[in-house]
Amino acid sequence: MNYYVKVLQNYVNFEGRARRSEYWYFFLFNIIISIALSVVGAIMKSPISMLSNIYALATLLPSIAVAIRRMHDVGKSGWFCLIPIYNIILCATAGDVGDNQYGTDPKAEEGTTEEGTSV
Repeated sequence: MNYYVKVLQNYVNFEGRARRSEYWYFFLFNIIISIALSVVGAIMKSPISMLSNIYALATLLPSIAVAIRRMHDVGKSGWFCLIPIYNIILCATAGDVGDNQYGTDPKAEEGTTEEGTSV
């Protein structure tokens, strides 16, 4: 849940890098919340069904920003988000070790390796 909040706090930050865990946890919680709002809206059959649409619009910019930062972590331009299948492959790929042209390694900043152990 910390990654979800972290992405929402950096909602217009298109620079830097995002770890795989940051991207995928945001994606997971975003899907769960969207489904929950849709179900509640369908059950109530009232204007509250618009909640899922409002939520989708509210998280549009943070979703784009974290996807672009994820592309930066693997050393690619943010424009690679527009390539349908390749962007999913890049999002699942481990990020560049050390600094790249888009910023410092987020794993090195947190002092952990991919397995979660201390460096």
